[in-house]
Amino acid sequence: MTHFDIILHILIIAGFILAIVVASNILRQRRTPAGTIAWLLAIFLIPYLGIPLYFIFGGRKTRRIAGGKTKIHLPETDIIPLAEAGGFDRLLRAYNIPGATTGNKISLCNTGEEAYNQLIKLIEEAEESIFLLTFILAEDEIGTEVVELMAKRASEGLTVRVLLDGLGSMQTKREFLQPIIDAGGEAAFFNPVLKSPFHGRANLRDHRKMLIADEKNVMAGGTNIALEYIGPTPIEHRWKDLSFILKGPAVKYYSNIFVSDWEYATGKNFELTKNTFENKGESVIQIVPSGPDVPGDPMYDMILTASFSALKSLWIVTPYFVPDEALAQALTLAAHRGIDLRIVVPEKSNHRLTDLARGTYLRDIQHAGGKIYLYPEMVHAKTMIVDNKVASIGSANMDMRSLFLNYEISMLTYSSQDIADTEKWIENLMTNSKIGVPEISELRNTAEGVVRIIAPLL
Repeated sequence: MTHFDIILHILIIAGFILAIVVASNILRQRRTPAGTIAWLLAIFLIPYLGIPLYFIFGGRKTRRIAGGKTKIHLPETDIIPLAEAGGFDRLLRAYNIPGATTGNKISLCNTGEEAYNQLIKLIEEAEESIFLLTFILAEDEIGTEVVELMAKRASEGLTVRVLLDGLGSMQTKREFLQPIIDAGGEAAFFNPVLKSPFHGRANLRDHRKMLIADEKNVMAGGTNIALEYIGPTPIEHRWKDLSFILKGPAVKYYSNIFVSDWEYATGKNFELTKNTFENKGESVIQIVPSGPDVPGDPMYDMILTASFSALKSLWIVTPYFVPDEALAQALTLAAHRGIDLRIVVPEKSNHRLTDLARGTYLRDIQHAGGKIYLYPEMVHAKTMIVDNKVASIGSANMDMRSLFLNYEISMLTYSSQDIADTEKWIENLMTNSKIGVPEISELRNTAEGVVRIIAPLL
């Protein structure tokens, strides 16, 4: 036997042993059965590719992989009594999420132009502080304007902090944010991709979006800061998204979540200044963070519960629809029960692979009686309405990455006017959509079946 044969033999044995170690680690983690099987297949069938990919992207909810990010501790003040709480409110409290608060006011940003105007207004009118957390801050004309304006406010003495996700804003150079730093502000990246890439944290993205002005006004939802999302004037093919302005006691939860994310990304903590909040309206609001810093999977479990408990209707808007098998089955059963189940997705999203992965799920729901709406342009909004009793608007897509891996945040409103405003926005999408997923060829059907197997890895 040659030296080459001996080395090759040792490598094969070492690879097999490493595969066994990695597989045992996967089996100990709380994953969906589909996710577990997909990773095991990748590791044993293509170990020299599957194992490195697992070390980079295979993170789930473990303290070690999450990189030491502490659990979020949110204040439980101004919440409505448990005896007055609804079913979803009670469910979410079981995850140590504070109950709904009263005295809030919500204003929807129905278009990218409205979102832009509100964002600029919040920055310009802030008096003490501006905290920005976003997945994408693009180096385009919109991103440049926001950076320059925030640098101006920092130079005027305001406390300015900017936190960007290390993957979503990977093309945003640190030099692009230098004007903010030079003016006295601070900027950081959450889990930079090239920093410790083999610790499993590359898969744990901060997908939350929020701009907090003076710790009393929040703009949040699904909108990133880039020309395709927002701008002062309409442009062709601008993405459809939904954000909102929030005022009132619920703002403090966004502030506390920003502090937690900032401390993890920078190693620096800071104290919030606002301890009391004025009632600004009549909206009953509950803020729901999800991700590795929250026990369990609250948003997923809420959607699953809604699928089983809805009595009349369940409307969902999402850019990417790749549920796990349990949620897909729950939605199919909801359609079988005769619930007015409607799902709005873009006819073609910006991720072709996820479009392939969604096909079989959407057809199953359609065959069960659900309605699928295909919007001709890109829809990036993430919203849901259940029985006209609760509406959610946030950052989480209806896919396994958002529901099980990413750091996300959603706003739930239990107030009739807010729900009606959200319903009107969704109805406008439906009016301009095609109804029904078309039948496909055998080749496409086979391709969708293959992609469905690897969907947990997307």
